[in-house]
Amino acid sequence: MTTRLPAHERRQQLLDVALQVFSGAGYHATTMDDIAATAGVTKPVLYQHFSSKRALYLHLVDDVGNRMARAITDRTSRADSPRRQVEVGIGTYFDFIADNRAAFLLLFEGADRSDEDVADAMSRIEDSMAELVAPLIAAGIDADQQRALAYGIVGAAEAAGRAWATGKLETGLNVLAVEIAELAWSGLRGISRH
Repeated sequence: MTTRLPAHERRQQLLDVALQVFSGAGYHATTMDDIAATAGVTKPVLYQHFSSKRALYLHLVDDVGNRMARAITDRTSRADSPRRQVEVGIGTYFDFIADNRAAFLLLFEGADRSDEDVADAMSRIEDSMAELVAPLIAAGIDADQQRALAYGIVGAAEAAGRAWATGKLETGLNVLAVEIAELAWSGLRGISRH
């Protein structure tokens, strides 16, 4: 029998379960029946909170992206220098991967980017990450060049994170975070105006 939870707690429980099921089986192989059964609820209860599998998935993508952005913003705001902000920001990103591996894999390995809404959601996440990084690039360059470099840093961190999360790298995540931060910082020091 399903324990009656307040609506906000039930919704969060369903999101947590859906994240695990989607990250394990992938979007296409996962059914609402799978999610409901794993959550220990009936399918009508699941549909009270989410109108469709797609709506649930899109909500998860946005939720994971927002949680990642909040964690990075919170920690970088307390760093005392641009270099430290880069180190802390990349470290926080990799900490998020370590603490939320299923969520990270949902975003960067399991997302069906052929779906326009999913592609838009992923683009919003990448844009928000680049917007967080761009102001940290204090290299005396214009804002457009800062944004371009920010996307490069985000892409490098994402690719390294995916390689680690899928088992392609044996490097420890803390070491990887330091190496990517050093790569970013060293690269930024060599940037000049064009």
